[in-house]
Amino acid sequence: MPKTDYADLLSTLKTRFEKNKAHHQHVTWADVEKKLAKNSTCLAVLMSMEQSGGEPDVVDFELGAGNNKEIFFCDCAAESPSGRRSVCYDRAGLESRKEHQPADSAVDMANAIGVTLLSEEQYRALQSLGEFDKKTSSWIQTPAAIRALGGALFCDRRYDHVFVYHNGAQSYYSARGFRGVLKL
Repeated sequence: MPKTDYADLLSTLKTRFEKNKAHHQHVTWADVEKKLAKNSTCLAVLMSMEQSGGEPDVVDFELGAGNNKEIFFCDCAAESPSGRRSVCYDRAGLESRKEHQPADSAVDMANAIGVTLLSEEQYRALQSLGEFDKKTSSWIQTPAAIRALGGALFCDRRYDHVFVYHNGAQSYYSARGFRGVLKL
């Protein structure tokens, strides 16, 4: 990818970072730049997040000890990223559909981008920073015991409350996608 594209991306990320200070009260842009400079592959991941509608921003999910802060970029688009919807949960769910298979699965897309699906804890933490998925829903990491029985979990925000639901891993809807997280 040309350096100008990365320069544009960094400019977009910095502007978003400065606009949404409540997302990351314990992190400075200098901290972020320092970590990004040490990990060039993260820029490609952030570009994929941006291009698929995720609007990634730094989010204070957890802080490491001392000056060794862990920095997380998370999809902060108001709704589940538009370029990552109409997908079932994972490859096994996709392959179990005999008719009307979706084009992809959330887990496969996340792996291709280089992110992981949000955990329930991370999803709830994100919702404490704003109101997300008021019209859409997002697949989240599903415990192995639930997945082994054919299920998968997703979340949304309705009635000013965060809900966690279940569905068959093979299901997909035009308004359901996934949010990713990238740890630097």
